[in-house]
Amino acid sequence: MNIKDYAKKFWRFLKEDTWQSWIVSLILLIILIKFIFFPFIGLISGTSLPLVIVESCSMYHEAGFDDWWDANGAWYEYRNISKQQFKSFSMANGFNKGDILLVWGRTERNIGDIIIFEAGSKYPLIHRIVSEDPLATKGDHNSDQLRLGNNAYNLDETNISQSSFVGEAKFKIVPLLGWAKLIWFEPFKPKSERGFCK
Repeated sequence: MNIKDYAKKFWRFLKEDTWQSWIVSLILLIILIKFIFFPFIGLISGTSLPLVIVESCSMYHEAGFDDWWDANGAWYEYRNISKQQFKSFSMANGFNKGDILLVWGRTERNIGDIIIFEAGSKYPLIHRIVSEDPLATKGDHNSDQLRLGNNAYNLDETNISQSSFVGEAKFKIVPLLGWAKLIWFEPFKPKSERGFCK
């Protein structure tokens, strides 16, 4: 039997409606996504994380924009970011835990952009730029910026180094689809961080 015959036999096996062919198909799909699709997308986007799943509620808006601004706007106005300016920002209405975002690595960074950066935690942070010099961010849902000593993970987003930058979140690809992955890790998170955003 030559390679062509083996390939035909394998293809027929994959088309069978058996649990064995389903498992092999699933394994092949995972290999294809992990080792071909993601590296290809990463090459195009210029970042090692071309797609990210939002794992926290730090960018969640619990209400419509006007209500959200009434509750949170004073923090931004104190830093010379007006309501009109914020409305023009990318994803001005925030996003939800479980959303999948497209990330672009070749970009300039401006106030209002949502960036992904390494913060010394297990996973990178996804927050909005509120200052360019120094580069600093804040989660839309958070009452203040993360600073050393004011959070359980001892993170600091008030002076982000250029080497920590991973990319800019350009837009939501699929809302909430990331829950297909998150559901497996939720039981291991602290109780206060589990579940849907409120």
